[in-house]
Amino acid sequence: MASSAQVPNLFGSATSAPPPTPAAHHDNIMSSSDAADALSCLLHRLPPTLSLPTRLPSPSSAAATSPPSLSLNDVFSCVSKLGYAQLTDHSVPSELANSAESEALALFDLSKEQKNSLFPKNWPLGYGGDDEDEDELAESFRFDSACSTESNELALFSLRKFARELEMLGLKIVDGLTKDLGCENPLGDDPTRFCSVLWVSESLSGNKSGGFYPFVIGLQYQIRNQKYSLLSDSGWVSVLPHVDSILVTVGDIAQVWSNGKLKKVRGRPMATVGDENGSRCITMSLLITLPTDSRVAPLLPKATCNKEQKEEEVDEESNDGGEELEKRVFNSFDFEDYAWRVYHERIIFKDPLDRYRVA
Repeated sequence: MASSAQVPNLFGSATSAPPPTPAAHHDNIMSSSDAADALSCLLHRLPPTLSLPTRLPSPSSAAATSPPSLSLNDVFSCVSKLGYAQLTDHSVPSELANSAESEALALFDLSKEQKNSLFPKNWPLGYGGDDEDEDELAESFRFDSACSTESNELALFSLRKFARELEMLGLKIVDGLTKDLGCENPLGDDPTRFCSVLWVSESLSGNKSGGFYPFVIGLQYQIRNQKYSLLSDSGWVSVLPHVDSILVTVGDIAQVWSNGKLKKVRGRPMATVGDENGSRCITMSLLITLPTDSRVAPLLPKATCNKEQKEEEVDEESNDGGEELEKRVFNSFDFEDYAWRVYHERIIFKDPLDRYRVA
């Protein structure tokens, strides 16, 4: 992974002395009133459309808004325009979420040797952060839905049950989204067609991230009043979900599946933490994602072919007996190559899907 580098001196390697102060001559110096008149005259000559640039607000300084609420019956209508919403009618108990958070917090108190031995890196799973090659990144633990570890003595019962509850909920949302899109759910009931990653990450001031990974749907339980920053297609937004709700985010894979109809959120929600906050804050995000050998492509509706149509005239990508009814927005691509690039390059400001858009 790329390590942080020192910012180079853009003005040369050596620091030069400032230019000498011109000699003061009384007849060349304007009075303060004359200088103010000259400046006012200059500003009035500027074109009326010219204005000084405004400072862009940071994600942490933006006013937080409550995400729109959704139910499992109207998933598509709520998330298609924004890429995120909050789910209030769910069956995940608050007691389970709190117990899972307690287990997760204890993991960060382990020694560095224990973290590396109990949670060896098996990309994208394992322990990450606090290393020389991951400078300035938040510590994180990435689990499968079973929360597997290298020790039988480390039983993460609550964390495992919490991950499974979120996984089942996420699969229902995926099914609802694909039905609303008029397409067959590519995951179906086959557990080999999807993977789940429970991403437990500490939250640091400055919105430092613990990495990105492609996903279909992301879910994050709101245990307490906590503001989050999201990088949506329209830019940074600050949200404050209701306590005991689940923040649902649409990922890049879902946007490709929808052929651009769904808006997305890049990466996971990042908790807004100030430097004055001395208490530890973590996030627990469940990502519904794909196996590394998957192929990602738009799920385009098909038209039924005429019986007289010759089989050899059917396009290879429409070999299910139909042809595409709408223009393709994204080209298909290998998930593993895309995931590796997104994770290691940590592209934030440039949409990593741009290279796959149809020109």
